[in-house]
This record gives sequence, C-alpha cells and structure tokens, in this order.
Amino acid sequence: MTAKEEKARAIVRRLGEGGFKAYFAGGCVRDRVLGVEAKDFDIATDARPEVVQRVFDHTIAVGARFGVIVVVLDGEPFEVATFRADAPYLDGRRPSAVHYGTIEEDAKRRDFTIGGMYYDPASDRVIDLVGGMRDLRAGIIRAIGNPFERFAEDRLRILRAVRFASRLGFTIDPGTWAAIKRASPSIRDIAAERIGEELVMIMTDGAAARGTDLLLESGLMAVLLPEAIAMIGCSQPENFHPEGDVYVHTRLAVSMLEAGCTEALAFGILLHDIAKPGCRAERDGKVTFYGHTDEGARIAAGIMARLKRSRFVQERVAYLVRNHLRLCMAPRMRPATLKRMLTEDGFDELLEVSRLDALASSSYLGFYHFCRRALHSMTAEEIRPLRLIGGNDLIALGFAPGPSFKTILREVEDLQLDGALSTREAALDYVRTRYGASNAAPGA
Repeated sequence: MTAKEEKARAIVRRLGEGGFKAYFAGGCVRDRVLGVEAKDFDIATDARPEVVQRVFDHTIAVGARFGVIVVVLDGEPFEVATFRADAPYLDGRRPSAVHYGTIEEDAKRRDFTIGGMYYDPASDRVIDLVGGMRDLRAGIIRAIGNPFERFAEDRLRILRAVRFASRLGFTIDPGTWAAIKRASPSIRDIAAERIGEELVMIMTDGAAARGTDLLLESGLMAVLLPEAIAMIGCSQPENFHPEGDVYVHTRLAVSMLEAGCTEALAFGILLHDIAKPGCRAERDGKVTFYGHTDEGARIAAGIMARLKRSRFVQERVAYLVRNHLRLCMAPRMRPATLKRMLTEDGFDELLEVSRLDALASSSYLGFYHFCRRALHSMTAEEIRPLRLIGGNDLIALGFAPGPSFKTILREVEDLQLDGALSTREAALDYVRTRYGASNAAPGA
C-alpha cells in the first residue's frame, strides 16, 4: 500500500468515525480492480461540504458549490465530494446546479461504468451500481445511462472515452460509439487547454496509435487536427517508403512511442511529415517534398499554439519537425557541425524522432548509430570545449567591436571543434594571419 493510499484511508476512516459514509470513488477503484497502482484517490461521502471542512483542519473549498472540498493531509491534497445529483448542464461542461443525494444518484451522474464504482476500505468491498465490474471484465467502455445525454452534459467525455479505450486496450460499446461520432463536432465548444491536455494524455500513455485510430474513426481528428487528414492518401516513393502513404508511415512511427514519453516527442512524431501533402510535387515521374521540414515546423508550431501548449513545447515540436531529416547527414558533417548539433537543446528527442521515422520506413539506422557512437566516444569537454578566445581578445588585438566579431569568433570556434586549433596562442595567431590589420581599429 502506498503512503498516498494510507492517507486516503485515514480520511475515509475519520469521516466514518463521525457517523458518515465515505468511499473511494472513480478511477482509483477501476485501477484497484485492474491491479494498477492508482495515482490519485478521490473520496465520495454523504457528509456535506461544510461538515467536511469542520472535520479536517486543512481544507480548500475549490468546488464547494458542486460539493467538492479538497482535504490536505500532510501536504497532500485529496478531493472529497458529497454524493450528489446534477441539474442540467447548460454549457456542455458543468452542471448549472447540484443537489445532495444518495450514492445511487451519485453513481448515475458519472461518465463511464468502469469509473462509476466505489470501494469501501473498511469492508474491502467494491460497490458497483452501474455494471462497471461487468464492463471491466469484458474490456468495454460504456457510458452510464443515455450516452447522448452524458456527452451533451460534458463534451470532454468524448475525448476521455477515446483516452480510456486506447490506454486500457478496451473496445467502445456500440451505443456509446454512435454517440461519440454524433457529438464529435461539438468538441469545439470545449476550451482548447482542456482539449490539449486530453490529446497529450492520449499521445503519451503508450497506445498512441490506437488513440489516433479512434480519433480518426470518430471524426474527432477532422475537428481537432484537420491538417493530419491530408496525410491520408498522400503517396510516397516506394523505394524510400515501402510501408505506404504519409498517414500510414506516421501511424507506424506513432505506434512505437513508449508510455511516459514527452509531449514534444509524441507530437514531433505525429507532425513530422505534416507538410508533405502541401509540399508534394511530381515532375518526370519523380515525387518530391521540398521544403516540407520548414513548412512542417511552421504548421506544427501553429497546431501546438492552437492547443494552448506552452511556448517551450511549441518551439520544441517545431525544432523536431524542422530538423528530423538532418541526422541523415551526420556521417558527412564536418566535426564542428556535428558537435554543435550534438549539444543542441532537444537533441536527445531529435535522435528518437529520427530513429522512429527510420523504423517506420526503410529501417536504415546507420546515421542513428553514428550519432550515438559520437556521443559516447567524446567527452563533454570535447563536444563543447571552453572558447579559446573572446571579444576582449579581439579588442586587445586592435579590432573595433562590431558585427565582424561574431563571424571571427564563430570561425575560430569551428576550427577548435574541428581540432585544427587547440590553444589560445594558436587562435590569436590565426586571427592575426587571417584578418591582419585591415579589420583593426585606426591607429592599432
């Protein structure tokens, strides 16, 4: 038992000592039945919010009007929600009002049967009022009650169904699936931040290919990532891509993403060829995609901005898309160029993007292993040594500060990285010989 579960049990026990019913609820119960360690523990109780606040010393009324109080125990937060029934959802996100009720009413308001169960730690029993155990055993995602009503209440549940089905490897109940397909256009009504968070979880939970399949088949991809639809049917030269069109290639690459990968890596792979349809050209029987890396970086950054991902993620995804083919040239790079690339922020992710890209096409990994050997055969000091000279040295030589400083210092650093210059004295001699006095300040 984890320390977090022990604290959650203490909260349930404390409420029970006060004469109230209290149970674990939702995802932590599902995870328990599946034998998965729960990350969070939500608690449902018949104690009213004001009572919960009196029972515990440190509470936060984050959603008191919806019956939710956060209890902080030893610095760790736990949501404690009063059994309730919801009034109509008018904004497709949250109920217009709630009234406190029974556990039966509380179960019926939840989204999916596998997340609508409760667990009583005191008696070690699961309380299942909605058929959740049946669907867990069968591997089915099923909405509680009328699925059209459940998705109309909170449209984000559409994406949650896809996420659960992909992560758990479950199928979606036909009635629930029909409601998802009908409701998919309404996902636009949900805040972009919430959509972005769900898509990130779908892409990083270890079953991204299954997730993208469901997004495509449900119509959600056409709404949320319309740029990706153009990849379907965009043919590629068979000698480079025997696997098929751009979408088939992308799906293969996505299928190799591991659980827990970064969102930048996941979307870097998903979007690495996003501009190929728009850049595709054919002349004399030859198919080309000139410019698709730069254009793809622009499109990818725009998609991540639309999903309200951080500026860091936007820039990192753009970097991965823009440079995903650059590693192919690594064996032919001059040492200075190679070393600079190896020290770029995000290079580890770029290396993985390039590996997955290759495995999803020709499977040639010579460039990948070349870069790996380079990383492991050189010390950090060899890859990124201290500069031999700086701007003050150029001034001491009589050069006037200006734009030429950057050019000169870059050239000296290139030669240092190439191994042609290794001492400060040699670098100064090179500058004197290469640039002479023509660039020096008057009177120097």
